[in-house]
Amino acid sequence: MSVKLFNVGKIVNTHGIRGELKILSATDFPDLRFSKGSELIFVSPEGETNQEATVESAREHKGMFIVRFKEWDDINQVERFKGWNVKVDEESLAELDEDEYYYHEIIGCTVVSQDGQELGQVTEILSPGANHVWVVKRPKGKDILLPVIDEVILDVDVEAKRITVELMEGLVE
Repeated sequence: MSVKLFNVGKIVNTHGIRGELKILSATDFPDLRFSKGSELIFVSPEGETNQEATVESAREHKGMFIVRFKEWDDINQVERFKGWNVKVDEESLAELDEDEYYYHEIIGCTVVSQDGQELGQVTEILSPGANHVWVVKRPKGKDILLPVIDEVILDVDVEAKRITVELMEGLVE
């Protein structure tokens, strides 16, 4: 049985000579992911090799995290991890508040209008500014860009992979 892994960052370089790594965070929960004792999984760029590691210490520095792991204390031991992804397993996902969703729960959902018309599937999530935008791939025609606001998103059922929306004027051409 394969374990689902979710990306939380990417190792961009080493830092110093004591085995610390610079990690570019890709998570909304960096304080949780890079806290002492947190279990992370390094995955090679090819996806063929995994290496488990336990955070010893971490600090934020210039938009990245400098992380030291219990398993290593020398630059020579960690250099091979440059370019690897940092992931967590499904059991390590944080509980979300009501009406909050992980990207993997939204991508692939079927979007329907209030009157039941199927509009397409969510293929991507954009973060341009004040709110997220869900990109809905239509079977025919241009993609729909749905702003994630209460006036548009009426219901999200992640179990059924179905999102009900109210189409505001101008959203569909």
